[in-house]
Amino acid sequence: MKERIIIGIDPGTNVMGYGILQVLDNKPQLMAMGVLQLSKFENHYMRLHRIFERVQGLIDQYRPDEMAIEAPFFGKNVQSMLKLGRAQGVAMAAALSRDVPIAEYAPLKIKMSITGNGSASKEQVADMLKRMLHISEENMLPQLDATDGLAAALCHFFQTNRPQTEKTYTSWKDFMAKNPSKVKK
Repeated sequence: MKERIIIGIDPGTNVMGYGILQVLDNKPQLMAMGVLQLSKFENHYMRLHRIFERVQGLIDQYRPDEMAIEAPFFGKNVQSMLKLGRAQGVAMAAALSRDVPIAEYAPLKIKMSITGNGSASKEQVADMLKRMLHISEENMLPQLDATDGLAAALCHFFQTNRPQTEKTYTSWKDFMAKNPSKVKK
């Protein structure tokens, strides 16, 4: 029985969401999810420090094999983007300090892998996670940042769990060139 643990992080400077998946026999299941409330800290640097400490604490507690983190998206507010990038960087540094490999996913990619729709709402993502991972209503959190973190972890599971095909083809012409015995003349 092969076990794999994936931590997913939805970085933020007001609220950071996280979800932890345990994969047993190729079946993902929820271990934990939660949020780190940062708005109580007025100082931005204290928020970053708290993110670093909390991510290290989660890694020490759950011993994940990999981290999946949501990449910052490009917005109109440059100040917000910089703060979000710092939060992401600090979470990544915490993982790196514990030798946990990191995979980054765009929000669109995460939503697409969970719901099949890249423009799905946070509520739709949360509902789909609830169904896919059989999470009871009482275990769902009101903060959607937690399910966003969990979605990053599940997206990583889907992306890294695909069977490897030995042959790849770029076109029909390429397929025919590589498989002459399968082509009728």
